[in-house]
Amino acid sequence: MLYPIGIQSFEIIRKEGYVYVDKTALIHEMVKTGMYYFLSRPRRFGKSLLVSTLDAYFNGRKELFEGLRIAELEKEWIQYPVLHLDLSGKAYDKPDVLEKVLDDILSKWESQYGCVNRSGVPGIRFGNIIQAAFERTGKRVVVLVDEYDKPILDTVDKPEISDLYTIQLQGFYSVLKEKNDYIQFAFLTGVTKIGKLSIFSGLNNLIDISMDRTYADICGISQKELVEYFSESVHELAVSEGLSDTACMQKLEEMYDGYHFHHNADGVYNPFSLFNTLKSKEFGEYWFATGTPTFLIKAIKDTNYNINRLEEDQVGADDLTNVGSALINPVSYLYQSGYLTLKGFDPEFRLYKVGFPNKEVKDGFLLSLLNYYVPNQDESANSLIAKMIRDVRDGRPDDWMRRLQALFAKTPYQIQGESEKDFQYAMLTIINLMGEHVKATAEKVTSEGRIDIQIETEHYIYIVEIKTNDSVDAALKQIDDKHYSRQFADDPRRLFKIGVKFSSKSRGIEEWRVV
Repeated sequence: MLYPIGIQSFEIIRKEGYVYVDKTALIHEMVKTGMYYFLSRPRRFGKSLLVSTLDAYFNGRKELFEGLRIAELEKEWIQYPVLHLDLSGKAYDKPDVLEKVLDDILSKWESQYGCVNRSGVPGIRFGNIIQAAFERTGKRVVVLVDEYDKPILDTVDKPEISDLYTIQLQGFYSVLKEKNDYIQFAFLTGVTKIGKLSIFSGLNNLIDISMDRTYADICGISQKELVEYFSESVHELAVSEGLSDTACMQKLEEMYDGYHFHHNADGVYNPFSLFNTLKSKEFGEYWFATGTPTFLIKAIKDTNYNINRLEEDQVGADDLTNVGSALINPVSYLYQSGYLTLKGFDPEFRLYKVGFPNKEVKDGFLLSLLNYYVPNQDESANSLIAKMIRDVRDGRPDDWMRRLQALFAKTPYQIQGESEKDFQYAMLTIINLMGEHVKATAEKVTSEGRIDIQIETEHYIYIVEIKTNDSVDAALKQIDDKHYSRQFADDPRRLFKIGVKFSSKSRGIEEWRVV
């Protein structure tokens, strides 16, 4: 089977025999029931392929759709003039990049439709092209915009450039409403919905299907589609990994499924990771390896956002779509970028519960976060976490503490701002990563207090209390005074009480004791 990894052209996929998961019934539903649409989805989720498929459909390429659902549904196959704008593939790191990109594509369209450029304003030129395409062909125009938000996302931490791009794009996209009489269909897609940044100011007829149940799986692979299209591939993967077909399917679900774009919709798989896994016949962190969310990691660190809240927070719909608040609260950007997904819904207050969609995303994100809190490690974060897990599994608390002490001792002084906060959140990240392999919790609430760290394995229990600029004795005394170990009074496992002193002066673990 040929997997379309990195191939975003519908024509190439259909002509060269790549597997295509048929989404054309949903496409037909969309084009027949509305005119202006917007869709946000994470990167590597098939947005560009969807736009390419719409391009082929509105160009009347009936031959490319033979055997697909839309071939049974569509009777006319009218060719329309299509203006397809793709804003990906450029680094918008300078103020003049967007203007140059727009000028290039507008010049090509002006040549194609015999439109003379009489203005230096991209929006005016765009409007003139739409009208010229209509007059030349006698058909209303289709406008397809892929990665509409990339200029903003590239400069979200550079407000002077981001604000300029916002103004430019607002003027450019406003033409879609001004030239409504000449437009047959418009579809815009990107990673985020930048509603609060006014990019779509005035375009109030835009239907946002990002959280519409009907279109929840228009991008991505559903469980039903995985079984229908890829059962043989899953079997080959199972053989390669030494698993049963059932166990292999369960591991695929754990690693790559779990994206929910409506609170009542089934989860979908990340197609990029799924296809890479089936092609290589090996599980891996493929999606995360294509790009580390540097800005997100920095926003979380700079805002002191408590990562424990990531799977506990309840947020409103506006909070999930207001990407402009990422420097204050990164949840919206994390959700729209695919690092969080919908996990539940409170209908009374219309609040969504969010969380990591799957193991690939959670582990990859936390490892990146750990590398940011504690840079310049002698070994990879993966290797370090694996050694720590073995330490606690084997009942070696001093070895575990020595690794933690060495880890923080290597952190450059100038890297850390609020050293205590960095230490606390780095510890939370480590516990979250270990929690996939042992029962580890941070800041566990009891009837008498809050346990800093509690870890349980098959044979051992660890209760850790951390004191900043206070003694190890004080830490151990709190464990006893607050009766943190009472819950394990009848438990046959060996229990370790660990008192830790963190020094804000040396910015590291100064002392610990195990009893």
